[in-house]
Amino acid sequence: MRESTNPSKWAAALRVAFPYTIPIFAGYWFLGLTYGILMNVSGFSFVWPMMMAAVIYSGSVEFVAVKVLLSSFHPLQAFVMAFMIGARHLFYGITMLDRFKHKGWKKPLLIYFMSDETFSVNYTAKIPKHVDEGWFMLWVSVLDFIYWLSGATLGGIFGNLITFSTKGLDFVMTSMFVVIFVEQWMKDKSHVSAILGIVLSVISLLLFGSEHFVIPAMILMLLALVALRPRLGRVEAVKETEYTSDSKESELYLSERKENVG
Repeated sequence: MRESTNPSKWAAALRVAFPYTIPIFAGYWFLGLTYGILMNVSGFSFVWPMMMAAVIYSGSVEFVAVKVLLSSFHPLQAFVMAFMIGARHLFYGITMLDRFKHKGWKKPLLIYFMSDETFSVNYTAKIPKHVDEGWFMLWVSVLDFIYWLSGATLGGIFGNLITFSTKGLDFVMTSMFVVIFVEQWMKDKSHVSAILGIVLSVISLLLFGSEHFVIPAMILMLLALVALRPRLGRVEAVKETEYTSDSKESELYLSERKENVG
């Protein structure tokens, strides 16, 4: 109860979390607007993209759902399709099991609001020690959700006023993932997991094709990371020790310099 009545924790977390979500805001708004426009030109009221964005909250499924709504009703086929498209979230959930422990009332919200980009930020972000991890992840999740919901709603409302071509806007998300990958590459001291992900993705792409490679690639990554987890942990520990040692040596050198100057 104390946490909910103390604004300092969530305010500090919001200040740190918001900059992480700015690239996601750009991507979600463009794609959300595109989705809302697509629903509008397909003959649906803005209420449809607004409600689907809030309840489904899966961009890929929502775009495909437009065709499903315009075609004959096949509930089993729609379920299987939605499950296969969103199956990657199973791996996100498994990966975040430890991070979501002891988060109290925030845990259901963190699970519901999880998306590809939210997972990327919450899993890789270096959260300052003075910031509450639960509030940080919750703010990232809520802000991303608001971006998508507002974009889809506005696209549905003003879709009939858009006259320019929106072809190619979906590339915004691809470029955003590239930025996240590059930032993580620069932050990490070891690039084994990143290289492993690239190699296994390419192998899955060659074996299964562009339409079906995501799930096999994630399965291979999960198995490989579980198998290599002890070794990766040792490498990270060694890197962290070296970094700490270098930092202490630098501090000692600076203190000696100050004493000599004094």
